[in-house]
This record gives sequence, structure tokens and C-alpha cells, in this order.
Amino acid sequence: MNDTPQLLLSHHLKALKLPTFLREHDKVARQCAAEGIDHSRYLLRLAELELIERERRMVERRIKAARFAAVKSLDSFEFKAMPTLNKMLVLELARCDYIARNENIIAVGNSGTGKTHIALGLGLAACQKGLTVGFITASALVHELLEAHDERRLLRLQKQLAKYRLLIIDELGYVPLSPTGAELLFEVFSQRYERGSTIVTSNLPFDEWTGIFGSERLTGALLDRLTHHVHILEMNGESFRLKHSRKHRKNQT
Repeated sequence: MNDTPQLLLSHHLKALKLPTFLREHDKVARQCAAEGIDHSRYLLRLAELELIERERRMVERRIKAARFAAVKSLDSFEFKAMPTLNKMLVLELARCDYIARNENIIAVGNSGTGKTHIALGLGLAACQKGLTVGFITASALVHELLEAHDERRLLRLQKQLAKYRLLIIDELGYVPLSPTGAELLFEVFSQRYERGSTIVTSNLPFDEWTGIFGSERLTGALLDRLTHHVHILEMNGESFRLKHSRKHRKNQT
């Protein structure tokens, strides 16, 4: 019979979905008794632990839902190796105020200069701020849009893309688009205009984007929307991958 309160407590905590409370209440009770802490502060400690753990799980779920190519933080980016990149601007953007204002970011520069890393780091920061994020390459997105168009579920996919507070479209410009693909991608940008934030990474300067979309009219309309409220990150320099490869070969000799 002595176990009955403990069993009931466990049952109620499970029903209330308070797993940290359930796991930690005995240990915290012993700590508080040893420190002479009253019941209010005991409950406060448990509630704080539950909230911290709940937030951690929510961040994990948002990261998983974002479908990042990899989980990378801005802490691991070599800013000193990319002098053209405005570090202070990147750190300011990591506060995610631009998302509240529905502003965009375009990272432009040579291949291998860390554009995707910066985009992933800003995406991770947004997840940690409690915002919904989606990550996809431009070619994969166009493929999904074309498939959805053929299967008559385009509207559903467009609504799903519009729901992201931050949508990251990586590697725009690596693959030229078909006329239909270009129109569908333009629609994504158009629907997000002043309604959500978009990060785009591209290896091509703006004056070469017509080669991606195949139409000056479409490219002009796209850039008009995308650059109306925009932060541009210039990332021109030596490829990190090339530099690391050269260093690796040098160490082997």
C-alpha cells in the first residue's frame, strides 16, 4: 500500500505528459531537502527542468522537419577565411529579426565558399528561436513542383511551402530550369513575397540569372520581389574544399 501514492503520481505525470518531472522529482526532492529548500522552490526547479527539456525536444523536432542537408552552426564557420563576408551582418541575422519583417537573404559567391554552411547556420538559429524552417536545393524543389503539377497536387505543395516562416533554397544556378520549372519556382517566390522569409544561395551573380530562368521578363520580376527587402551576403573567395584538399595533399608529402 505504501507504493500507491508513488504509482499514482507516476500515472498522473505520464497522463499530463511531464516526463522530466517524472524522471527527476525524486532526485530533486533529495537535493532540495539537503539544501533546506521549501516546496515552492522545489516545484519551481522541476518546472524549469521540464520547460528546458520540452524546448530542447521542440527544437529537435523543428530541425528534423526542416530536412537540413546537415546540421551546422555559425560557430563552426571560418569567417577569417572569407573576408568578403560581413560577419557582423551574419551574426545580426542569426537573431532572426529579419524573419519577423519577412525579409530575404541572398548569399552569392563562388562554389565551395561556405554559402550552404551559412544558410544552414541561419536555419538552425531560426529553429532554436521556435520558427518553422524548410531546406531544399533549387533543383530538388523544381523536381517536386513539376511532379506535384503532373499529379494535380500542386496547390497542396504550394500551401505547404508558404507555411514555412523561413524557406532555404540552396544552389540556385547549378542547373538551368525548363520553362515550366522556372514558372513554378517563380510562383514559390511570388507567394512568399512579404509573407515569409527566403534564403537563396547561388554561385551566379544577378546579371547571369537570366540563364537559369531562360526569360528576362521572369528574371526581372523575380529579382524585383526577392530583392525588395533583402540582405546580400557576398561570398567570393577561394573554395574551402579546394583549400582543404591542397592542405591534405601537402601533409601527405
